[in-house]
Amino acid sequence: MPNKHLPGTNQPRTSVTFPRRTLAAFATVAALGLPTLAMAEETVIGVSIPAATHGWTGGVNFHAEQAKERLEGLYPDISITISTAGGPGEQANDLEDLVSLRGIDALVVLPFESGPLTGPVRRVKESGAFVTVVDRGLEQEGIEDLYVAGNNHEMGRVSGEYIRQELDGQGDIVVLRGIPTVIDDQRVQGFQEAIEGSDINILDMQHANWNRDDGFEVMQDFLARFDNIDAVWAQDDDAALGVIEAVRQAEREDELFIVGGAGMKDIIKRVMEGDELVPVDVLYPPAMIATAMDLTVQNFVSNGPVVGEYILGSPLITPENAEQYYFPDSPY
Repeated sequence: MPNKHLPGTNQPRTSVTFPRRTLAAFATVAALGLPTLAMAEETVIGVSIPAATHGWTGGVNFHAEQAKERLEGLYPDISITISTAGGPGEQANDLEDLVSLRGIDALVVLPFESGPLTGPVRRVKESGAFVTVVDRGLEQEGIEDLYVAGNNHEMGRVSGEYIRQELDGQGDIVVLRGIPTVIDDQRVQGFQEAIEGSDINILDMQHANWNRDDGFEVMQDFLARFDNIDAVWAQDDDAALGVIEAVRQAEREDELFIVGGAGMKDIIKRVMEGDELVPVDVLYPPAMIATAMDLTVQNFVSNGPVVGEYILGSPLITPENAEQYYFPDSPY
C-alpha cells in the first residue's frame, strides 16, 4: 500500500485501489438429484458510533445507514449491525454486546471519547475481530488494524490560506476554537502556519465548542468589543450558524465574511447560492464513516491488504464545486 506524507504533517496519506473478488453464485440443483452446495459463511461487521446529539454526528448516522444498505446489497454474505450510543459508558456496553451476542468479525468504531473506549476496543481486538477506528484515535497505539480520519491540520491550513488570500495578507480577524482537544489544536496550528508572515491580526480566540449557541455567544462578545472585524474563522459549521445569527442581529454582515468547516448542507447551500457572508466552506466529512465501512468490507472481499491509515483531504468548497458535496437528504 503506497504512502505519501500529507503536506505540513507527518501523517501518511494512503492511496489504495482495491480489486473486488467476485462472489460465487450458487444454483439449486436438487431437481437434478445432485447435492446442494453450501453457501459462504456470513461475515458480521459491527458499527459503533455516537448518537446524533449534534449536527455532525447526525451526518455520521445518516451516512452509516446509507453505507449499510449499499454494502449489504453489493455483498449478500456481509451483515452489518449499527449501534448508536449517547455516552462512552453506553458505547462500551454496545461493544461487549457486539462481541458476545453478534459474534462480530470486524468492528468499525467512532469513539465517543478516546480514553474510556480504549480498553473496550482493545478487548474487541483481543476477541479476534478486525478493528477500524474512525476520527478520534485511541489512547493506546497499535490496537486498530485501520485508522480512517479527516486531516485536521489541513483543514486549518486551507482555511487560513483562503482568508489570507481574500484579505490580501492584511486585516483583523477573530477565531472561534472548538472543544479543547488535540483535534482543535491541530486545526489551529495549521491555520496559524498559513497566516504566518502576513499582516493578518488575530484580535482574539475563544472556544465555542463546535456548538451553535456557543458560537452565537462568543461572536456577540467579539462584535461588542471590536469595532472592525474583516473575517471570522468559525472552524465548524454548527458554530458558524451561531456566528451568522450574531452578525445579522448586529447588522454588520456587510463588513466581514465567515469561514466554517465540515460540510453541513445548510452552509454548502449558501455557498452554492453565492452568499457573500459565507463564500466558502472546508470539508471535514461525516461521510468518513462510509469510507471506513467500505474499507473494512474490502478486508473480507478483496485480495489486497487493507491496513494502516487512510487520511481524507480537506478541500475548499466553492460555488464551482459545492454541488458534489451537497446531500439534501442528510440531516447535516
